[in-house]
Amino acid sequence: MTAKPHPPLMKKHSQTDLVSRLKTRKILGVGGEDDDGEVHRSKISQMLGNEIKFAMREPVGLRIWILFSAVVFTLMALMALAFPNQMYEVVFDQEQTAISISIRLYGGALLSLSVIMWNGLYTAEKVIIQWTLLSEACYFAIQFIVTSVTLVELGLLSNPAILLLLSHILFLIITLFYYYHLGRRPKKI
Repeated sequence: MTAKPHPPLMKKHSQTDLVSRLKTRKILGVGGEDDDGEVHRSKISQMLGNEIKFAMREPVGLRIWILFSAVVFTLMALMALAFPNQMYEVVFDQEQTAISISIRLYGGALLSLSVIMWNGLYTAEKVIIQWTLLSEACYFAIQFIVTSVTLVELGLLSNPAILLLLSHILFLIITLFYYYHLGRRPKKI
């Protein structure tokens, strides 16, 4: 008996066979939409979640605002540490020499906040940026209240003091605007 040679085996290319590919993807549970309407390309992305979902959309100008805040906080801190008496004179239009330690402590606190701002500038995590903006908003709100109460107690209303109060309100509004827009849920595309 002669052995009949077998015909050569043909490999099936499932990449080109669309029906086979579709059946395989259905069995694996990939390629279809999940409850959130997202289409997963692989089982790994389905298990780990789609990182695009967690990518944050930053409001326009957010990084510029954080950079501006970090620079302003740093400069104000250095001015308060180096020239405390002159800083008091600019705001309150009076000369004081006994409170230089208080203004230097204020400069140290501002320097600490500026470190937070610089850190918030270089991070990509939404939560850290939100806390950075929240700490900045708290600073501006408290600074506005303290400056207003001090001006009322002293009975002063100089132009630099009014300008300072208005700038605190403006910066507070801008910071809260970015905080609000960063906290909103992005729309599904």
